[in-house]
Amino acid sequence: MPSAMRSTVTLHVVSSLDGFIAKKDNSVSWMDSSGDVYEAGVTDDGAEVIESIDCYVLGSRTYEHALQLGWPYGDTPTVVMTNRVLPSTRESVEFYSGDPKRLVGEILAPRYGNIWLVGGAMLGQSFLRLGLVDEIRLMIAPVILGDGLHLFGDSGTEQKWHLKNVVAYKDGYVELSYRRQATDSNC
Repeated sequence: MPSAMRSTVTLHVVSSLDGFIAKKDNSVSWMDSSGDVYEAGVTDDGAEVIESIDCYVLGSRTYEHALQLGWPYGDTPTVVMTNRVLPSTRESVEFYSGDPKRLVGEILAPRYGNIWLVGGAMLGQSFLRLGLVDEIRLMIAPVILGDGLHLFGDSGTEQKWHLKNVVAYKDGYVELSYRRQATDSNC
């Protein structure tokens, strides 16, 4: 008897205290640590979490930024959602320009259990609007930008989420983990 694997789609994003994920020019240098230390915070390199990720989904700008950083995703399968023609620099990267519901339901879910959306306001907002996000892992940076690219600018209708965990790190970042509340329409 085959067992049905249930995939989890996690939106992972870093935000400023005032809810921006990038400056207007798409720069993210504000994410660099200020060097301050929160003594009660924990130190965690995230290796265990990273090893548990089966597949990444990126927007095109996040993909371009990741290439500039030296590709932090290793050989983990990665899908870049884009309508643009972008350079393919790794065998583990595929490009997709279709329907996000088809991507998750027909292409990724049968192959991967732990799918992470990383970066991209439009990507995150579209997946939230379509009800495709099961978990949100929000890293909040200790900085106020005042303006920029909104994290949850157009995410659709009101959604309720259950807090799963809060972790404060020594570098002043705080991670909030939420799980989608079950409703009749998304159980």
